[in-house]
Amino acid sequence: MSTQVLLVDDEPGVRESVQAYLEESGFSVEVASNAIDGWEKLQKQVPEVVITDIMMPEVDGYQFLQQMREDHRFKGLPVLFLTAKGMTGDRIQGYDAGCDAYLPKPFDPDELESIVKNLVLRRAQMGGTELDDIKTQLNQIQGLIQNGGTLGHKTPPMKLDFTPREQSVLNLVVEGLMNKEIARRLETSLRNVEKYVSRLFAKTETNSRTELVRFALEHGLTT
Repeated sequence: MSTQVLLVDDEPGVRESVQAYLEESGFSVEVASNAIDGWEKLQKQVPEVVITDIMMPEVDGYQFLQQMREDHRFKGLPVLFLTAKGMTGDRIQGYDAGCDAYLPKPFDPDELESIVKNLVLRRAQMGGTELDDIKTQLNQIQGLIQNGGTLGHKTPPMKLDFTPREQSVLNLVVEGLMNKEIARRLETSLRNVEKYVSRLFAKTETNSRTELVRFALEHGLTT
């Protein structure tokens, strides 16, 4: 099955040329002429990669990206900014906004293809394994709790004393966020997040994020 790509750009010539090249390279490309149309298409089918322009009318690329990142369904969706805004400051702003890759126009089609393939591979390695497993088990646990199943708020085996920052990290882990996303949300470094997650593992005597999520929900540790 071919890789599904959503291309959002208000320039017809760019849409046609990028779509033609990617489809010749074996990708399946859905196109949208603006971010509003792109958002509607996301509701119908979630692609494996989103390629979007930045400078668009009504809703620009930054706003479109923010909208995706605030929706739990699209938090881990790889996003590539393909744009004429190619200055260093523009690229920094794009990465700070949460894009996964940034390619200024005019671009080399082979480089575009390489970036898309690498984004898909990274998603398969990260989002498609542990993150999907966490979200699946999270949904199962929450469903059991809501339906009065065997899971409930049990007393933890020991008194757990979390610092405010550890509690914040735990809450975001339970939401399904990965370390990079947590670092962005809490405005701290990735290394600090890794440190807090390691402390949570030690304090809860768990060995993985999936076990940590299950433990937190079983014992009512989220706030």
